Formats: sequence, C-alpha cells, structure tokens
Amino acid sequence: MPDDTDAADGATGFTRRGFLKSAAAAGFVLAVQLPLARKAFAAADVGIVPPGDFAPNAFIRIAPDNTVLFVIKHFEMGQGATTGLATILAEELDADWSQVRTEYAPANAALYGNPMVGGAQGTGGSTAIANSWMQMREAGATARAMLVAAAAQRWKVPADKLTVSKGVISGPGGKKASFGELADAAAKLPVPTEVALKDPKDFVLVGKTATRRLDSKAKSTGTAMFTIDVKLPGLLTAVIARPPAFGARLKSFDAKAAKAVKGVTDVVEVPEGVAVVATGMWPAMQGRKALKLDWDLSEAGPKSTEAMFADYKALAAKGGGVTVQRADDHAAQMKKAAKTIEAVYEFPYLAHAAMEPMNCVAWLHDGVLETWGGHQFPTFDHMLAAKAADLPMDKVTLHTLISGGSFGRRANSWSDFTVEAVHVAKAIKRPVPVRVQQTREDDMRGGLYRPQYVHAVKVGLGADQRPLAWQHTIVGQSIIAPTPLAGALIKDGVDETTVEGVWPTPYTLPSPDITLQSPTQAVRPLWWRSVGNTHTGFVMETMMDELAAAAGQDPLAFRLAMLKDQPRFAGVLKLAAEKAGWDQPLAKGKARGIAAQFSFHSYVAQVAEVSLTADGRPKVERVVVAVDCGVPVNPDQIVAQMEGGVGFALAAALYGEIEIENGTPKQGNFDSYRVLRINEMPKVEVHIVASGEAPTGVGEPGVPPLAPAVANALAKLTGQRVRRLPLSRTTFRLT
Repeated sequence: MPDDTDAADGATGFTRRGFLKSAAAAGFVLAVQLPLARKAFAAADVGIVPPGDFAPNAFIRIAPDNTVLFVIKHFEMGQGATTGLATILAEELDADWSQVRTEYAPANAALYGNPMVGGAQGTGGSTAIANSWMQMREAGATARAMLVAAAAQRWKVPADKLTVSKGVISGPGGKKASFGELADAAAKLPVPTEVALKDPKDFVLVGKTATRRLDSKAKSTGTAMFTIDVKLPGLLTAVIARPPAFGARLKSFDAKAAKAVKGVTDVVEVPEGVAVVATGMWPAMQGRKALKLDWDLSEAGPKSTEAMFADYKALAAKGGGVTVQRADDHAAQMKKAAKTIEAVYEFPYLAHAAMEPMNCVAWLHDGVLETWGGHQFPTFDHMLAAKAADLPMDKVTLHTLISGGSFGRRANSWSDFTVEAVHVAKAIKRPVPVRVQQTREDDMRGGLYRPQYVHAVKVGLGADQRPLAWQHTIVGQSIIAPTPLAGALIKDGVDETTVEGVWPTPYTLPSPDITLQSPTQAVRPLWWRSVGNTHTGFVMETMMDELAAAAGQDPLAFRLAMLKDQPRFAGVLKLAAEKAGWDQPLAKGKARGIAAQFSFHSYVAQVAEVSLTADGRPKVERVVVAVDCGVPVNPDQIVAQMEGGVGFALAAALYGEIEIENGTPKQGNFDSYRVLRINEMPKVEVHIVASGEAPTGVGEPGVPPLAPAVANALAKLTGQRVRRLPLSRTTFRLT
C-alpha cells in the first residue's frame, strides 16, 4: 500500500467515495481518531517503561535523563512518516527537537490501529499523517499538560503562569525545570481527559522548513537497521526455488547436488517451493542452482500479456459488466452529440521494484516466534505469522524495521515474505534464526503486480463544444477480489480501487455510463503506488486534452469550466499553470502539458515541459507541481515526496512494463525493467498551497498527474496521442 511523507509512500489505496470532500475527511478524523486516541491514552500497556520514566500514553516516554522517546505507529519505508509523526508530537509537547528519539510500535492494533484502514495496524493509502493528526496532537498536549501540572505543584504557582519551550518549563522568578526533572512527578498525576490544543498560529515545528528528518543520519552513516543487517547467533540464510511460471506446481525435486554445496545446511520443501538454507547468501544461491526440479506446467498462464490485451479489448467492445454509474438519459444524450471522441487505452503490468528486495528473519525457539522485517501491516503479519507457526498470537513478536521502499509491495493480505520465512524456520526443525532473502529476480518475477488494464472511452460533444455524455468501460483484474478484504471493500461488484479517479471525479461528467469488468488471471495483483489513479488519471487527463482540442479550447480553460464547486482542484491547476508560465511561449521543439488528479484526499496538478531526443524519445525537462494537502506538516518532506513521485511516475511512464509469455515474466532485473537514470530526472519545482484543512496524503498523489502531463505535451509537440504505455513503445516525430 504504496504511504506518506507528510501523509504517505506509498502505497495501498483504501479510498472511499465519502472522502471526496475534504470537510468529510476532517469530520471522519474528528469522529474516529479522538476516541482511538483516548483509548491509547488510557491504556496501561505502553511497552516496558523503566522506573522514573513518564509514559502518559502509548506514544510518549520521557526519561529522567531528558530523553524524549516517541513511539511511532506507522511504518517507515523512506516516505518520512517517522519524522512527520514526531513533528506533530513535538509541536504539542513543546519538546526540543534535539531531544527526540523514536522507536517503532509493537504489533498492537488496540493501541496503534489506523482508523482509515478499518482500525487495523498498518501504513498505506497515504494515511499515516491524515489518520494521526488529531491523535498525535492530543497525545503531545496531554503530556505537556501533565508536565506543567507537575511544575505548578512543585513551585506552588498556577499552571497558567508557566510557559513551555524546547523541553523546558519556566515560571515566575526565573524558575526552570527540564522535562526530565519533572518526569517522575508527572508520572504520578492523573491523565486528563481533555486538553487544549495549540492555536496553529503558534506552531514552531509544524509547517516549518527547518525540521530535519530523524532518519537521515543513520541512513547516511550506514547505521540504519534493515532486514539484511540483522545479526543473530547462528543466523542462517535461505533462498527459495520458486515456480517458474504462474500456476506451476512442484512435482518432485532432487536435493543431492544442492546438499553437496559447501555451506548448505538444509534443503526443505515449503508451500512456496523448495528452500535451500545455508550459512550465507552465496552458498544458498549456489545450492539452489544445483537443485533438480520437476514442475507441472499444465496450468501455467496467462499465455501472454498481448493475448490478454486482445481479450480485454474484445470485452470492452462487447460491453456489459458491472454498472458503476449510469444516467437514465445517457443514450439519448449521446445521440444528440454533434461530435464524438473515442479512444481505447492499454496499461501493462507494473512491478514495485523497491530498492530492497523482500526479506524477513524468523526465529522459532522456546515455544515462541520472533520475526524481524519490514512489517508494513503488522495486523496481517502478526496473525498470519502465528498461523504459519501454529502458535497463538501472544507467542509471536514482530520486530519492525525500516525498509528500502515498498510502493505497496510490503503491505499485502497474504504477508507473503513474512509467512515464507516462518515456513522455512519451521521446516528445518531446529531453533535457529533464518533469514529468507529474495533476489531481485525472485521479487520482480513473483507477481503481486499493478494489474494490466484496458479503458474504452466515448464522449459526445454538443454544438456548444461541451460534453453531453460520457461512456467509459474499464477492464482489468480486481486488486481486492482475491483478498480477505473483498467482502468489506467490494460493493455491488465494484472494486473502488479499480475505478477511483474515473468515478467519483471532481469533474462534472454529464450523462455518465461507466461500467467495469474484472476478469481473473493466474497472476496475483496488488496495489501499486497511487493504485487505481495510476491508470484512471492518465485516461481522464489525456481525454480532457483531446476534448479541449476538439472543442478548440485551451486545455486549462476547458478543465476549469468542468470544475463547478471544486475550488481546491481548480486552485492547484491555476497555481501550477501560473508557476510554469502556461501562457508564455516556449522555444521551438518544446511543449507543455498539464494534468491534475484528486487522490488520497489531496489535490495535485503538474505541468510538464517536454522535448524530443534525436532518436524520437521524450525528454522531460521540467515539471512544475502544485499540491494542496491541507496543513503542510513537514514542507521539506512534501517537496521530497512530490519530487520522488515525479521520478517514480516518469520511470513507469517511459519504461515500466512486465510482459508475460506462457506464465513466465520476461523482465527480472533492472537491465530489462528500466528505472529512471539520474540524467533523465527533470528539474522539479514544488508549490504548496497554504491551508488550514486537516492534513491529507502526499506519498502517492504526486504520481498520477505526471504521465498524462507528459503525454499531453507530446501531443502538442508531435500531434501523436498516446494510447498505450510505456512511452518507449512509441517513436515520436515533431510535427
């Protein structure tokens, strides 16, 4: 579930139609977060708290040595959630930023649940800051109030005569005390049920650019602990020989040669394939090479992704499927159209390709299980690891570590890489820790891709050059259908993660007829950074440009005319256009394209300036971004996430594609699955809209507008409309 920096990475997408208005989102936050926060405040189980420490709730611990420890309930995968949550806590606590230390929360949904994903403990859908905003503010304000009360008792002065700044409480007559000096006394006071929050005008950390990231030093010095860095007594490494095709089944294997490799300790069959366990990664890989495996390929599939595209286009042309939205007058209005614009779009499978391939350490010993890994969704991982180990959940401990990216990959309802580590640890029948490490090829060829999609769109324009009717069919796998979440998240046959961005939409779509077909495939799908918006945004925003051209209108003006009662969406479009110099001419051989998307409750618009290389390839030179994500908790991190989103999206737009033949993915590493090179990264300018609205996501919303903005610029430059991604499939020529 590619989360947020200031509100998310990466990755899952639990969108809801009720969140279309930011006011509704804010109301949800207030209604759901505060009871959850107070539950956490009242809970006694806040981990092991040494004597003398002050732990007023599940998120804050202050030691007599003046250390301020924040327990971070969201997973860190590079998006900056750790710093974002700590910023909110430190703001209301009035802590000195140099005092702050962090640790990740244990698996405990009662204390650390995310109300925006049904109360499960997990990070995704760009919800980390959004769901925690009021909860963290109350947590910080509660601790502050108790420290002030302790100082007031000590000095026998009214609490309202005291001030707090940078971890020091000051009173009349020059009295001063640090948080650490007051920790023991504050710990003996009752926890208040209501506290006053700061007026935003008094913020000293939230919304400021000077707040440094808490994880930068450790990552820069190599001291940050990733799963591959875990060291335990007797730790073994395992790799798994996995099915060579989707749908393949293991018939038999011969481990004799593998066991003869020096360093190999075990060769065991597990549900995922055959695991070769060794004293290190190299012997494990060499042992896997030596295995003799016999696979049943009779049910391998799909035959090919090209055949899938043909099937999907045939389904779209045939019509039918589940109705997402339909106006009674659609057919009549389409008949009245003076002109119709039709297009069929094709989108490939996409891999997450996170820098750190999937891995997990599992240790079964003394009747308990411990795991170390990138536990992005501890609720799933805890439950499924316990099931795999045949242990009750109270005998399972998850140690959550930072990860080298996710983009949705580490948050899945199968907990695949956690469970496979438990399977291997159990299969070797010895109480030693085992790290199951996937290679890049294991990871990239293992499925859990952003699904392949086809969109068929027909729009009727009236004599006034305004849309009269909108017909739209989407064909592609449901991400939610194969998961335990299907019952709750699929309504009337509609997986909202497939249609988000088409319906609902901020644009006024007259007489809509929107349908969905969700064929199944052997390839297991998964959310990918910005989920459905990855394809719906491209279709909607390139179609807007095509309609504007047919109407003889400026693309920006055409959009703004369809944005009644959407001032925030219109606002980012206007801001991006203004900062990009939309009305100013460019040098010959360059063009601008614009696109915007409302996703994860945030508004993002982008203007891309594009030229062509000598061999007809797009070169994106500049991208101007405007983002409205409510209160900007950490502006620097918002900028970083927008920049990162542009780079991530541009790589996919230019090159991203997983092709399958007879059930086997062709791409397995970065030689064939290209990511963006540093010389291809455009100049990115980010403009943040000042706002007092509740914070919303930023980890994912920077992705959807990029590809359509580039495609729209290319259409201006070359006259060629892009119907299939990636762009590397097309050779462009200047008009």
